[in-house]
Amino acid sequence: MRRALIHTLSQLLPLLGLFATLAVQANEVKATRLWPSPEYSRITFELSDAVPYKYFRLKNPERLVLDLEGVEPEGALLEMAAKVTPQDPQVASIRVARNRPGVTRVVVELKTEIRPQVFALKPMGDYGHRLVLDVYPTSLEAVEKQVEVAIGKAGKDAADKTPEKGVDAKAADARGSGKEYGKENGKAAGKEAKAAKPEYVRLITVAIDAGHGGEDPGAKGANGSHEKDITLSIARRLKALIDKQENMRAFLTRDGDYFIPLHDRVNKARRAQADLFVSIHADAFVKPHARGSSVFALSEKGATSAAAKWLARHENEADLIGGINIDVKDVYLKQTLIDLSQTAAIADSLKLGRAVLEEIGGINQLHKAQVEQAGFAVLKAPDIPSILVETAFISNPEEEKRLTDEAYQDNMATAIVAGIKRYFDKNPPLARNKMAQNL
Repeated sequence: MRRALIHTLSQLLPLLGLFATLAVQANEVKATRLWPSPEYSRITFELSDAVPYKYFRLKNPERLVLDLEGVEPEGALLEMAAKVTPQDPQVASIRVARNRPGVTRVVVELKTEIRPQVFALKPMGDYGHRLVLDVYPTSLEAVEKQVEVAIGKAGKDAADKTPEKGVDAKAADARGSGKEYGKENGKAAGKEAKAAKPEYVRLITVAIDAGHGGEDPGAKGANGSHEKDITLSIARRLKALIDKQENMRAFLTRDGDYFIPLHDRVNKARRAQADLFVSIHADAFVKPHARGSSVFALSEKGATSAAAKWLARHENEADLIGGINIDVKDVYLKQTLIDLSQTAAIADSLKLGRAVLEEIGGINQLHKAQVEQAGFAVLKAPDIPSILVETAFISNPEEEKRLTDEAYQDNMATAIVAGIKRYFDKNPPLARNKMAQNL
């Protein structure tokens, strides 16, 4: 009987080896990505299946160690070291090696003391299973410093500016962009110059949000363009134009190719005490013939159209695609959506939206002639008028070509600035609301 058992085991051993090989292959690391930013660095492992993992920190020097079970140190894993750049604020280097049979160890050497978040994501969009390492500085000083630097520089630029006398503001903006804004429809060209300029009681701060970024590419055009790249390009142009305006300054919620959760975009605007929040996007729809520019505001009572509802749901999925740690609580928005404050902000958002919509109608066909409303998560600041501008349909081949054209991007930025100025001409900023600041 003992011989029979030995014989049976000898036949099973090759099968057990095959199963072990298949198990390793099932946990293949298909791709790795590293997204550095001034606020945090994200390391992403894209896997063919979920994988057990453990992580811990080491001191002197600072390191984050990740053990991946059932994964071999090969392929995409070995390419990680070459992806680290000297400009990364948090990550100094990455090493990958086999720690013990069936376990691969990833060692992330750090430039500073960090606060890690490690979490798994289920398949979403074009991505499979993902394991994410978000490496934050121990304190939030880096985040605050970035906002302070951005606003401080803009404020200094604003203080140093000398306004042109007797020149129409919109025409001056157009010259700054390198294009004659509104020439085709005569909106700006036929207007008389205005020597008088409105005087505001304080410096106006505009938060500019470039939609998507990093792990979240946003919509994709037929010719391969990504929404995240177009929105960042327009946002940078918009910031440059606002910083040239008298008594205005702007800052970007992101100024690079990295992902920021939707609520963090709102929180950054609130920390900066922004007077306005403008989120830049490039629309997409399932059918390529959809076209035109749109402006959206928040709605607490449901969307104004089926298309607006679809778009809000699509944009709100950015957190799922980009990947957030659902165990982290939102300390700013938990119960701060005070009804009266939110209602007032929405009313002002609609005024701002109408002013911007009228201006961008001069450079592109409008998808809707009125400001639409839906439950966009990125517009939920309780005390800041907020709009979302869909600059054109990236899913429309003709409009995708326009979106990637620098002249169109300049004109779009110029039109948005003109709308913002028109809004403030009729709604000058008041003194800071102490209650809102303490929310």
